Amino acid sequence: MQATILRVSRPLASRLRDKPQVTQSKSAGRSGAAAVDAVAAPQVAKGVIFGLAAVTMWALYFIFARRAAVAGLLPQDVAVLRYAAAGAILLPWVLARGLRDLGGVGWARGCALAAMVGPLFIALGAGGFLYAPLAHGAVIQPATAALVASVIAVIFLREGLDVSRMLGLAMVICGIGIIGALGAAAEVGTLVAEARYGTEVLRGQIMFVGAGALWAAFTIALRQWQVPAVGAAAAVSVISALVILPVFASFDSFARLAALPWTQLALQVTVHGVMAGVLAMVAYARSVALLGVGRAALFPAIVPAAALLLGVPITGEVPLVAEIIGAALATCGLIIAMHGVPGLRRTGVS
Repeated sequence: MQATILRVSRPLASRLRDKPQVTQSKSAGRSGAAAVDAVAAPQVAKGVIFGLAAVTMWALYFIFARRAAVAGLLPQDVAVLRYAAAGAILLPWVLARGLRDLGGVGWARGCALAAMVGPLFIALGAGGFLYAPLAHGAVIQPATAALVASVIAVIFLREGLDVSRMLGLAMVICGIGIIGALGAAAEVGTLVAEARYGTEVLRGQIMFVGAGALWAAFTIALRQWQVPAVGAAAAVSVISALVILPVFASFDSFARLAALPWTQLALQVTVHGVMAGVLAMVAYARSVALLGVGRAALFPAIVPAAALLLGVPITGEVPLVAEIIGAALATCGLIIAMHGVPGLRRTGVS
């Protein structure tokens, strides 16, 4: 009996001795997780701040492109403002990393990227605002970019098309369709759209679609070539400046830019050249580094809504109810669809 009691009690004592160790181990695990969360929280906050900064700057690009058109500037004026400033800022970055291979991007790839989102992109994206309002450009361009990039990714890159992506893209198409219907209505002289925008709004919408398609091609190229966003911005800005400035000086005039009040000119240079041309890319790249690709992909999706909200006090253009519905559908669709489109997660929208 004593032997039996001893045999039973020893494991019991052993379990009693081990129990505090298990408790200590669980406590240490919880403390470690809490420590990781404490370290991660500031990182997440910084990532969100950088992401929202990029969204704001991209939204301001659309707003001030519209303001430039209303002020009488032509697309080539906006291209000069953007690439002269961005090229001057980013040239030292390229020189520090080697002009021979364009800062590591390569001249051949740099020229291809500049053909996609250089002066031609500005000609279509900013030029469309000569004919169509802010609500149309701010929604159609990024929505088209998402749609075209998704089609390319699915057909040519053999990416899967899951239910969430199909739903998101369907919402994007509906949003574009609602806004496009306003352009068609104005073109044929019906509804309130003609009185509000004139009969050439459809031309502007087609230009926005072209700009969005170019940005989609740029996005897919970055993914396939593994070019970092900042390097791409530097290559595009430097090459575009080398092309647009001598051509503009030879065949056009700086009179339109000189006629602007200096405060308006400074704002245009700051928004197009410094913010959209440089800082937005840097901020988004930092957001991706801090939050990861999946989380950071949500920021470009909210650019249309941000542009409409910020654009009301800046431009005085209040969207129609149909435009608000179209923008809401496209924005929600982008949020759903972009989460599953890796190609769209590498860059922003302007």
